[in-house]
Amino acid sequence: MIKESSSGESTPTHGGRVRHRKRSSNEVPPDMNKSTEPNLLVNDRHKYKSMLIRTYSSLWMIGGFALIIYMGHLYICAMVVVIQIFMAKELFNLLRRGNEARHLPGFRLLNWHFFFTAMLFTYGRFLSQQLVNTVTSDKLLYKLVSGFVKYQMFICYFLYIAGFMWFILTLKKKMYKYQFSQYAWTHMILLMVFAQSSFTVANIFEGIFWFLLPASLIVINDIAAYFFGFFFGKTPLIKLSPKKTWEGFIGASVTTMLSAFVLANIMGRFQWLTCPRKDLSTGWLSCDPGPLFKPEFYSLQEFFPGWFPWKEIPILPVQWHALALGLFASIIAPFGGFFASGFKRAFKIKDFGDSIPGHGGITDRMDCQMVMAVFAYIYYQSFVRPQDFTVEMILEQILKNLSFQEQQVLYEQLGKIREYAADPYIFGFMAKFNFGDFV
Repeated sequence: MIKESSSGESTPTHGGRVRHRKRSSNEVPPDMNKSTEPNLLVNDRHKYKSMLIRTYSSLWMIGGFALIIYMGHLYICAMVVVIQIFMAKELFNLLRRGNEARHLPGFRLLNWHFFFTAMLFTYGRFLSQQLVNTVTSDKLLYKLVSGFVKYQMFICYFLYIAGFMWFILTLKKKMYKYQFSQYAWTHMILLMVFAQSSFTVANIFEGIFWFLLPASLIVINDIAAYFFGFFFGKTPLIKLSPKKTWEGFIGASVTTMLSAFVLANIMGRFQWLTCPRKDLSTGWLSCDPGPLFKPEFYSLQEFFPGWFPWKEIPILPVQWHALALGLFASIIAPFGGFFASGFKRAFKIKDFGDSIPGHGGITDRMDCQMVMAVFAYIYYQSFVRPQDFTVEMILEQILKNLSFQEQQVLYEQLGKIREYAADPYIFGFMAKFNFGDFV
């Protein structure tokens, strides 16, 4: 007698009975891949229940995200670190096999050693200037932090070499293949998690605007694609992700482009979002927003009749940049999700985890966000940020290349220059020969 089950594989036992292997909650049953019917949302009998669960989880996530944005830059960075830890945990567990792991009790700790070494290296490079600016009032702490900034690469390299030696010393006979595969998998995870999401932290300190707008566009694109596919999706988009449809893709693209233009105008009016943060404090910000966030007025009289109530429309220059971000979020960023779908199919799993009801794991939500964060950073550095030497850039070079005694000498020399500039005769002489820019 054969007993059927949809929750696992069958194996024959005594008496003709079938024994079933228990399947994990995020594993894909093999019958799903054999079905010839399009696996679209419009054909899903449980789609309304799934939609309610996803909506409930999304509202909680959006509410928590808004609270963290209000709390400020440092709390947003802490959120990014927590997300990275959860992503690393999900990915570390993906290829871990229980039998081999039991014979290597310290191997999981080694994975996390490499993870936190990579975190120290990445954030030490991105946040060195903000860290120094935070401790300038304390002489001893300033010297310690300056020393860390100067020798940060050496410290991280030493920590990595210590982990490398640790790995070599823990190699065991008959487990070489498993250990080396885990070693390579760990480094791939570090590349995926830090090489992309670390750019998110850099965007945050350039102004929350450059973090919030790209992240919001990915969320809007994902929600719009889901609902357009939910109600209108009939044409499959890509085999890697069977529930994705052309109707959802096109509808989400139009929605994202319009949202980018509108959201940039709304967010660009708040200094809390547009001002860069120069240190790690949490106080309120006030700054000159710059020309990107000052409205320019465009006349509408040439396009509309005289009775039209609005004669001109204010547009922030940053809104044109937002269109470029919206275009990328609509066309290119979804390929991060397709990559993740192909990755999950290769390992025959439905989701990377189950920490978010209706959504899967943290990694399932961050696939497109990581691609978008890199583009937002590169776009800002290439087309938005002024390409000149700033005070922060000069200070960073001073801290990295000069000793504390040399910094004191430089400070004294700058003081003398200020004294010379205060003398009206010397100041007039310098102004005559265009030396004023150096004071």
